Amino acid sequence: MSEEYSIKLEKHETKDVHDNHINGSLTVIWRDWDEIIKNHPKMIYVSSVDSGEIKGPHIHTGRESYFTCIHGKVVFVVKKPDGTYDEIISSDENPVMVHVPKNVSSAHMNLSSSTSRILALADIAWKPNDNEMKNDQFDDYDWKKWENIS
Repeated sequence: MSEEYSIKLEKHETKDVHDNHINGSLTVIWRDWDEIIKNHPKMIYVSSVDSGEIKGPHIHTGRESYFTCIHGKVVFVVKKPDGTYDEIISSDENPVMVHVPKNVSSAHMNLSSSTSRILALADIAWKPNDNEMKNDQFDDYDWKKWENIS
């Protein structure tokens, strides 16, 4: 996993207030004082992707984006400037935030057997007519290698 596009997130166990048994977890996505995200988010949204489906590839020409899978399991594929690909897996069990700088092409594929959900933070708010997204092709990328992985 590349450090260039991935950010390991803090995950903490939570405990029941009565008998102190572990009742879940808390994952920190963003705090203003962490300086993980240099331009503070102007838009936060949740995107879903159905089992086995791919969203993208596309390029955002005006915004920096940060993605974390909060339900299910997703592989993010980022095309680096040299034409090679970075593959970053993020899941609800192993949360990783993926940073996609503006003008960098990316896509993601759901590796789960049910719908996955991705929390997205962007430094510029999307408007329906801003035309800052351009579709791309990963013609030389082998998506089939992810089939039957969950």
